[in-house]
Amino acid sequence: MDWLDNLIRTFFDFDAMIAVLPQLLGTGLVNTLVISVFATLLGIVIGMILAIMGVSRTAWLRLPARIYTDIFRGLPAILTILLIGQGFARISQQIFGPSPYPLGILALSLIAGAYIGEIFRAGIQSVERGQLEACRALGMTYGSAMRLVVVPQGIRRVLPALVNQFIAIVKDSSLVYFLGLLVSERELFRVGQDAAVLTGNLSPLVLAGVFYLVITVPLTHLVNYFDNRFRTGRRKATPPKSGLDEIAEKPVSPALAQGENT
Repeated sequence: MDWLDNLIRTFFDFDAMIAVLPQLLGTGLVNTLVISVFATLLGIVIGMILAIMGVSRTAWLRLPARIYTDIFRGLPAILTILLIGQGFARISQQIFGPSPYPLGILALSLIAGAYIGEIFRAGIQSVERGQLEACRALGMTYGSAMRLVVVPQGIRRVLPALVNQFIAIVKDSSLVYFLGLLVSERELFRVGQDAAVLTGNLSPLVLAGVFYLVITVPLTHLVNYFDNRFRTGRRKATPPKSGLDEIAEKPVSPALAQGENT
């Protein structure tokens, strides 16, 4: 059973896991969540702009949104991160200093914006066109109708897809390590990789994977819950009553009841 002992020492060395646990919690987990949350927020802003441009009636607004979406959805995430992180390094150093941390967030937000834009566009276009026409009939402008009626309904319909996109950003945040983050800015994967190199086994990386699962698995089930909730509605529809049921539920008049008793 030497192979089993070797397997356990390679992937489940609890001493190595306990040694790296404080750094994974205090540095890796915090940075992963910070990168993911800020990239998602910026991606939502970019995506909403792209969605509004994508459903616009003017071609000169739809075409740039289509080009942006095709480019950032078509390129591999690691290529975009390297192009942004290395291409704008000098500008970032003048603004943020030597840390490539902001550029990693910017790259992820540009990628997320392309996907979120398509999510928002699909949600907006799923709203019945009659609602927009009703708003125009009431005297609302096209912009007011979109902002107050159509867009809020579209966003509500795509909330599960937005959570799915956040899960994807959490996993893609591990690619930011290619930019060479500072020790205090390293995310879960980088912390686990460094500890794995020092200890000579993969147990710290396994623990980093467990932290990713702790984040993504509950969110996945939350997506499924909201998706089922939005599909079925809060209340189940009551089955239609038959004619016999309606007759049975009708109140009996006192005179008729007295005649039956006699």
